[in-house]
Amino acid sequence: MSAPANENHSRRRRGFLILGAVVLLAGIGYGLYWYFDARFYQSTDDAYVAGDVVTVSSRENATVQVLHADNTQTVRQGQLLIEMDPATARVNLLAAEANLARAVRAVRGEFASADTFSAQLIQAQAQLAQAQSDYKRRLDASAGGAVSGEELAHAKDAVAVAQAAVAAAKGGRDRTLSQVAGVGVAGNPDVLAAEAQLRNAAISLGHMRIVAPLDGVIAQRTVQVGQQVAAGTPLLAVVPLNNVWIDANFKEVQLENMRVGQPVTVTADIYGGSVKYHGRIEGLGAGSGSAFALLPPQNASGNWIKIVQRVPVRVVLDPQELRDHPLRVGLSVNVSVNVSDTSGPVVTSRIGAGTTRADTGEDTAPGADALIAQILAQNGAGNVKAGAR
Repeated sequence: MSAPANENHSRRRRGFLILGAVVLLAGIGYGLYWYFDARFYQSTDDAYVAGDVVTVSSRENATVQVLHADNTQTVRQGQLLIEMDPATARVNLLAAEANLARAVRAVRGEFASADTFSAQLIQAQAQLAQAQSDYKRRLDASAGGAVSGEELAHAKDAVAVAQAAVAAAKGGRDRTLSQVAGVGVAGNPDVLAAEAQLRNAAISLGHMRIVAPLDGVIAQRTVQVGQQVAAGTPLLAVVPLNNVWIDANFKEVQLENMRVGQPVTVTADIYGGSVKYHGRIEGLGAGSGSAFALLPPQNASGNWIKIVQRVPVRVVLDPQELRDHPLRVGLSVNVSVNVSDTSGPVVTSRIGAGTTRADTGEDTAPGADALIAQILAQNGAGNVKAGAR
């Protein structure tokens, strides 16, 4: 073999040796990187921003009169969103006021009837005592022949009539007292029922003003001014963007060392890799996504192929980072979880976490208590006290 050929062969050999050494060093480097760092992270790009979509619906059958908010607008909790035509609700409230006044006067009349029957009973008892006394005197006188038998019979009939009058007065008093005994006018069942009707009418009137249940952004507005809507009709939605979270769908083989509370790093496609969110695992789903699908798979059908399942993992983010770079519901994100610390629980032990309270208005029956007190006072309910008669 010539010298040039030997030299080329030596160069190729050195090149392969160098390439082999580089591959070996790269393999060793990657192995060390995986052993000391990479194996403690689980990541997925099958993750999306999720959040509450609070539907605002009509509580009454009414006509939309004014719209104060539209899609993409930010609203505050308690802010007026929609005004309904209150004409019918106001008429119903006036009718309920009149019904309460009528009930108060009727109950006062029952108290007066009880007093009347009590007076009649006293009068009837006095007449009975007088009739019995007259009959006794005539009975004693008849023994000496001073009183005729006819006069004695009339005296006896007078006693019977007086006894019947006492029984009638007593029955009327007892019947009236059964309607009013034990409570005053304000505590009478008829008055309480009329008050409840008035409160219901006041609540219906309050429902004519629909306010934002919480802070958020308006979405899915479907209602128009002048539209007649039925109770329960969705009008729009409020999305609280300051309280969104991440639903990351990890493969079941990635969950071995995943625990509640582990730190998470998130990047969103909308901002790119330059913006990183930091959060933690709040909880792991109770089942795989396919288990809660509309048509869950039937693996016992005979034609079975094993498919790696994915389980949703909820990740909560730093609120300040969300305020600095808001996320929208449904956006795609990349999630990386540090699973080095496995001391946390697999299932969260917190009960009732994440409770959201909606504000539907400061007073669902505005002014009802003051209005009821005014009607009771105007119709003399305070002048009649409860008591046995």
